[in-house]
Amino acid sequence: MSTYKDIFSLKGRTALVTGSSRGIGASIAQAYAAYGARVVLHGQRPGATAEIEKAIRAAGGDAVSIHRELSPPSAGRDLIAAAEGAAGPLDILVINASAQINGALHEVTPEDFATQIDVNLRSTVEMLQAALPAMAERGWGRVVNIGSVNQLRPKSIVSIYAATKAAQHNLIQSLARDYASRGVLLNTLAPGLIDTDRNAARRDGDPEAWSNYVRTLNWMGRAGRPDEMVGAALFLASDACSFMTGEAVVLSGGF
Repeated sequence: MSTYKDIFSLKGRTALVTGSSRGIGASIAQAYAAYGARVVLHGQRPGATAEIEKAIRAAGGDAVSIHRELSPPSAGRDLIAAAEGAAGPLDILVINASAQINGALHEVTPEDFATQIDVNLRSTVEMLQAALPAMAERGWGRVVNIGSVNQLRPKSIVSIYAATKAAQHNLIQSLARDYASRGVLLNTLAPGLIDTDRNAARRDGDPEAWSNYVRTLNWMGRAGRPDEMVGAALFLASDACSFMTGEAVVLSGGF
């Protein structure tokens, strides 16, 4: 790194941000583009990322979109191949897309279990298998896994989701050790409650109950915003993060 003002620059880097059609993923993708990265947007359905791609291009950034479901076998490897086919070798991988199905453990169906395991864990393994060796060969890479405070303090209503998030970070820690000497750094960003579409039904269904809940949830007394995840995500993807790997950065408002 040449000067301190350049340590957050992503100029010349290519980043894939999974689940970047909305919420945290969309905010991270737009920030990476603003800092110079070529961004590969990912959504489940065709057209899902159109508005984010349009916004990035309107701001002078560079973005392309690909669309894949992450639940089928080999979906993670296929996604990496598609991203590299569209934009070239990946320098940065943001694992953000996830499945969260709320319910007590006795209510979890085999389908609910399989969906969360496949999307949150199996596709993560496949993406890491496909992306890490090439990053290591080039001598530089960043993986930013979007975890959850539930990996540390799980709630029973999201027991399977929480378990998959804990497993994701376990993977990040074990692989961080293997790849550290080859310039590839892997870390987890663990958000607390963020006001996204995922929470819209609960928020809009009973606004008063939602307000009371978030007021007592953390020291700040509110839910976070997707854009408040951007600073840490930018740090973890840049040269500023040159001496950090295998860690979890928790952004929870003091939860």
